[in-house]
Amino acid sequence: MADMDMSDGDELAPIKILIDELRNDDPQARLKSIRRLSTIATALGAERTRDELVPYLNEMASEMEDEDEVLLAMAEELGGLIPHVGGKAYAHVLLTPLETLCATEEALVRDKAVESVKKVIESMAGAEERLVPLLKRLATGDYNSTHIASAPLFSAIYPSVSAGSQGEMRSMFAQLCRDDIPMVRKAACQALGGFGKVVSVNHLHGELIPLFAKLAADEQDSVRIVAVENCVTLGKILSPEQSHLLILPIIRLLHQDKGWRVRYMVAERYCELADTQAKAVVESEMTAALVKFLKDSEPEVRTAAAFKVTGFCERVSVGVTLQHLMPCARDLAVDSSHHVRAALASVIMGLAPVLGKNHTIEQLVPLFLSLLKDEHHEARLNIISKLDSVNQVMGVDSLSQSLLPAIIELAEDRQWRVRLAIIEHIPLLASQLGAAFFEERLAKMCITWLADSVSTVRGAAIANLKRLTEVFGVEWAAQNIMPQVLELCVHSNYLYRMTAISAVAALGGAVGRDSIKGLLPAVVQASKDPVPNCRFNASKALQALAPFMEGTAVDRQIRPTLQTLTGDDDPDVQFFARTALTQLKAL
Repeated sequence: MADMDMSDGDELAPIKILIDELRNDDPQARLKSIRRLSTIATALGAERTRDELVPYLNEMASEMEDEDEVLLAMAEELGGLIPHVGGKAYAHVLLTPLETLCATEEALVRDKAVESVKKVIESMAGAEERLVPLLKRLATGDYNSTHIASAPLFSAIYPSVSAGSQGEMRSMFAQLCRDDIPMVRKAACQALGGFGKVVSVNHLHGELIPLFAKLAADEQDSVRIVAVENCVTLGKILSPEQSHLLILPIIRLLHQDKGWRVRYMVAERYCELADTQAKAVVESEMTAALVKFLKDSEPEVRTAAAFKVTGFCERVSVGVTLQHLMPCARDLAVDSSHHVRAALASVIMGLAPVLGKNHTIEQLVPLFLSLLKDEHHEARLNIISKLDSVNQVMGVDSLSQSLLPAIIELAEDRQWRVRLAIIEHIPLLASQLGAAFFEERLAKMCITWLADSVSTVRGAAIANLKRLTEVFGVEWAAQNIMPQVLELCVHSNYLYRMTAISAVAALGGAVGRDSIKGLLPAVVQASKDPVPNCRFNASKALQALAPFMEGTAVDRQIRPTLQTLTGDDDPDVQFFARTALTQLKAL
């Protein structure tokens, strides 16, 4: 292809550009040309793409062993060339360069090549004479990389070949499972679940399950880790009775594994593993295994198991939860690892609907209180973010007596993210507690947050005031919010004045035209503030309030104030004033 005649006219210019860039010393130029393969193939036409471009790419793939980024792009682009080689009837020509790419040592390139091979296979229904030899070359070749690449292709090819070829394929797959190289066995183990979906039940029971059992006991923990996923996949294929007979022994083996990474993976997928077994088996056997994970010596395993506590409890009876899992939860709430405590805090609130009101008050509330006072902010945040699920079970009275004092204490937490999380849940609490209770216990905090030292918290506090107005109504806001906001408008600290003006702007759309009349003078006064930031905030507030005001108020107060600000000494103030005036013209 490199020696082809380029004298045929402009139609050959694209392929000439491609060849020139592929030979370029700059890797980015070569990469750019690879990304244009579909364009080049369109210019060449299907026949020349098959006869010239594809063989050239195969040669390139063979020679450019060190250009992984280019090879990765090629592996991806080849999967999209099926229409450009003439469609399904000629898709097989793409298998040659893809087979070459499957032999590369770089896993990313190999995986992308396998992905593209699967696309080609999907368009080659009935092409047994090409696919089985391809699979045989990969699975029995001289390189471990091709063995690894072959494993995920078995499930794609198996359904479309004859019974004789299927038997040969099962034998090849068994050989991969017994390979001397751990990475090959790992690849086979990863592919076993998908292969199990396409073989017959008899072959699954008689051939694949024994192979799987051996892989689950492999000497390499990297192989055993992958086996956990197959327990889930195969468990879904089999009936509960068959899963109990064939898969449960493997689950038992894995959850007792000496490698903590294997135990971690079992804990990570524990609820899904439980779904492969009957409820009686889950309660009688799998509960004890989860308890063991929750007491594991490795904090990573305890963390993974803690995340699954609520999900698992939803699958067993309340009695089992109270007897076996709640004692573990109490221990985890004071675990030495803050990751474990944070994991428990993220799910423990979800146990309230499972246990019901009485057990929640007796068993869970002490844990909530402990985690709300945890020294690590992540645990506190996780509890706060799930307050609504507890309130639905406990009711307002119980919540206010037990958890609300701790929540109020967290409103002044040293971690600003905790304060922010409290603010975000205030409207929900307000709607559930009612106006009277809210005024007594929480209303003052909402104003205090406007003076927070962190800008993000102040911004959330502004949004919170608007949402509270929507919950309790304009009259409530006029009595409990607006006077305090107006006081802040003349505070000695300019940051507080800025926040107050922003709060006025946010409240405009919620309080209505009559209430805005009482807020407007404070904004006009802010336009004369000695601090430029306050003045341009006033411009933005006037712009926000104008759509809710009567035309006369806009003409007499808002427009003149903005026109004055366009002549301000500060360029930012001028900009926002002009922007606001432009907006007024559209009203």
